[in-house]
Amino acid sequence: MTETPKEAARRLAAPAIAKGFQPAGLHTYCGADGAPLYWRIRAKHENGDKWIRPMKLTGHGYELGEPRFPNGKPLYRLDAIATALDATVWIVEGEKAADALTKAGLVATTSGGADTADAADWSPLCGRTCRLWPDNDEPGQRYMMNVTARLLSIGCTVATLDVAQLNLPPRADAVEWLESHSEASTSDFEALPVRRPQPEPYNAMATYLEGPQVALVRGDTVKIEAIAWLWAGFLAEGKLHIVAGAPGTGKTTLALDFAAAVTCGGRWPDGTRAPIGDVLVWSGEDAPSDTLAPRLRAAGADMSRVHFVGDVRQGGEPVPFDPATHFPALALAASRLPDLRLMIVDPIVSAVAGDSHHNAEVRRGLQPLVTFAEQQGVALIGITHFTKGTQGKEPLERVTGSLGFGAVARIVLGTAKMAEEDGGGRVLVRVKSNIGPDGGGFKYELLQVDLTGELAGIVASRVEWAGSVDGSARDILASAEHVEAENEGGGDPKEFLRYLLELGPMPATTVFRDAEAHGYSKRQMQRARAAIGARVDKQGMKGGWEWSLPKVPLSPEGAEDATHNCAAPSAPSAESSADGVDRDPASDGQTVYYAEVGEAF
Repeated sequence: MTETPKEAARRLAAPAIAKGFQPAGLHTYCGADGAPLYWRIRAKHENGDKWIRPMKLTGHGYELGEPRFPNGKPLYRLDAIATALDATVWIVEGEKAADALTKAGLVATTSGGADTADAADWSPLCGRTCRLWPDNDEPGQRYMMNVTARLLSIGCTVATLDVAQLNLPPRADAVEWLESHSEASTSDFEALPVRRPQPEPYNAMATYLEGPQVALVRGDTVKIEAIAWLWAGFLAEGKLHIVAGAPGTGKTTLALDFAAAVTCGGRWPDGTRAPIGDVLVWSGEDAPSDTLAPRLRAAGADMSRVHFVGDVRQGGEPVPFDPATHFPALALAASRLPDLRLMIVDPIVSAVAGDSHHNAEVRRGLQPLVTFAEQQGVALIGITHFTKGTQGKEPLERVTGSLGFGAVARIVLGTAKMAEEDGGGRVLVRVKSNIGPDGGGFKYELLQVDLTGELAGIVASRVEWAGSVDGSARDILASAEHVEAENEGGGDPKEFLRYLLELGPMPATTVFRDAEAHGYSKRQMQRARAAIGARVDKQGMKGGWEWSLPKVPLSPEGAEDATHNCAAPSAPSAESSADGVDRDPASDGQTVYYAEVGEAF
C-alpha cells in the first residue's frame, strides 16, 4: 500500500513523538500549479519546544530533507498566490500564521522561520501589493525588514503592520491576534495600523539586500543607437517577435525558412540578403529528426549553423528544456555561439508558467525571453495561433491568450490562407510594429518536396515566396476569412472549448467571456463542457471556478490524500450541500473535494 504524506510524517517524527512531542501540523509547499514540492512537519512539546523538519518524496519514498531549488525555495501556498493575482498578499513568519490568515479569508504566505528570507524565491510576488505582519519580537522585525528590501527590489508595494499598536504580548503573532478577533472581516484587516517604508532609509535597508540592486542611468550618458535589423522592417536584432495564424498556414515552416536564410546568407522575401549567422530552434511539438531538420534541409539551410535546444542537465539527470524556467541556463549555453542571430520558440505560450490569458502573468513569463534577446542581440521568434472564430476582428486581438503576447513583442506577424479570387495560397502580413511601419506583407505557397542525396525518399515541406501584397493587416487578412471559416469546424462549441483548454486550465469567467466574444452563449459552453467531460475545480476561498480538460477522476475515498493540502480552502457557499462538499453551479453537479488547511498529521 502506498504511504500517504500523513503516514510518512508520523513515521519520520516517531523519535520526537517518543520524547513527548505531539504532531501539530503538516504543511505542504506546492508549485504555482498546485503540485506538491515538499512538506514541513511540525510537532510541539508541552514545555514549549518545537520540532520542525522538512520532508521530501524521492524514488525511495518519503525522507527527511528538502529538494534542491536552484532559484530559491518556493513560498508557502504559492498556488493560492498564483490564483488570486489581484489580491493583497499577507506575509507572516511561519506556516501556522499563514494558515490562520488563510482561514480568515486572506491570501497569506511565508518563507518559513525568521532566518529563511535569504533562501526564498520571492519573484512570484513581483509587482504585487504586500502587507507584512511581523512577530512581536526583534527577530520578527529583522525578518520583515529583510523581506521588505527584497520585495521593494522587485517592484512590490509594501506596508508593515505596526504591531506595537496591537497590544500583543511579546513574541505574539497573527494567531494570537485572531484568537481575540475571530470575527474579523477583510475590512478589519485592511484597517490595521501600518508603517510604510520611507525613501530615506533605503541605504540602511540595502544592508539586508544581498541580491542585485537597481542602477539609475542619467539620460545624457545614454548612447543613442539605430535599430539593428536582421530583415529590414520585419525582424530586428535583440527583439521579440510573434508569428501568429490559423492552423494550416505553415507558421513553423515559415520560421524555419527564415532560419535557413540566416544560416546560408540567403534571400528574404523582398529579395534582400540575410546576414550569415547561427540559429537556435526549440519546439515543444515537433522533433528535430523527422520534422524540423528535414524542413531546414528542404529550405537549403547550412545545418552546421543550426542548433536545436536539447535536454537540461539538472542534478546530474537530463530533464526536458522548459522555456518557462530554463532560459537563464540557455543564455549561458548561447553565449558560446558568437554568431547567433536568430532563435525560434514554438509554441511561445510554453514560456508562460501561469495563466496565458492573464496579462500580468504573460508579461512576467515573457520577460526572460525579452532579456535573452536583448543581451544576446538575437531576433527571437515566438510562434502561436489565432483564436478560432475571430475572423474580421482587429488582428492583434486575435492572437491566442492575453493581449500581453502582442504588447510585449515589438513586431507581430500574421499568417492566413488567401481566398481563391485573390489568387489562393497564403500570406504573411505585418500586424504590428513598434519600431517601424506596419501593414503590407508577402504571399507564399507551402510545397512538399523530396530531399535528395543520402536523404532521398524523405518528404518535407518548404516555403516558396510569391510576391508582395499591400494594405493594412486587417484588410489583407479579411480577404481570407471565409476560407478559414470553412476549415475550422463550422462553429462547433465543443471544438471551440477544447481549443481554449488545450493551453491549460482557465477560469470559468474567462471561458464565458471568450465564448461570448466568439458568438457562443454561456449555456452552450456548459453543454460543451459536459459533452467533452471537462473538469471543474474551485480555486480557493476567494477564487472562482476553473475549467480544464479531463483527467483521471479522484474517488471520494482518495480525494483527501491526493490533494495534500495544496488547494486553497473553500468557504461554505449557497451551493454547498449538507455533506459540506462544494458544487459548481455551472458544473451540472460535478463534485470537487478539498482538504482542510494546516491539519495535523
